[in-house]
Amino acid sequence: MLDLEILKSESYNFKIPLFLKNLSINKGKLIVFSAPSGSGKTTLVHYLLNERTDLAFSISATSRKPRENEIDGKDYFFLSKEDFISKIDNGEFLEYEEVYDGTFYGTLIDEVERNSENGVNVIFDIDVIGGINIKELFPERTLAIFVQPPSIEALEERLKKRGDNSPEEIDKRVEKAIKEIEYSSAFDEIILNANLEESKKIASKYVDKFLNQ
Repeated sequence: MLDLEILKSESYNFKIPLFLKNLSINKGKLIVFSAPSGSGKTTLVHYLLNERTDLAFSISATSRKPRENEIDGKDYFFLSKEDFISKIDNGEFLEYEEVYDGTFYGTLIDEVERNSENGVNVIFDIDVIGGINIKELFPERTLAIFVQPPSIEALEERLKKRGDNSPEEIDKRVEKAIKEIEYSSAFDEIILNANLEESKKIASKYVDKFLNQ
């Protein structure tokens, strides 16, 4: 098993493999979008990728099954639960989280290194604790943005409209969202996503400012 260090802040604590504290990302900057499920972070990330040529998408790995129209190696790296856990034990993840019972998401180190070595800025669409992990590891190179729903009621309605979650799953996601919103202060910027077009403008402004520093 990997040696772990517990990192603590005012409102959270989590574990990071010790060797990652010495990991070097020498080229490009890191832009993290994190949010509760259904808040709209993926839509904002896709918008920025379509609008800009100076960003590369960090493809996350997951142990869940692909949804309709999702492509392995483009939307996610789809792994079995056993393969995912094996990669955890081998120290292959920059960050990971068991988001729901038995369902893992994470960022593979070689995916970030591949983009970084090409000299591009890397944009992440990841879960809240994963976003905090990356900000803790690379505080000066990372812009961490939290996308917040206008209300829990609005979030629940968005999840229902997706049509790909059972009522029980929606309840779990809403309960988790309430806890995740408490971590928003750990991020550099917060976007209250009540109006998508306005949120796109705000996201662009934050990214422009960060990349031009």
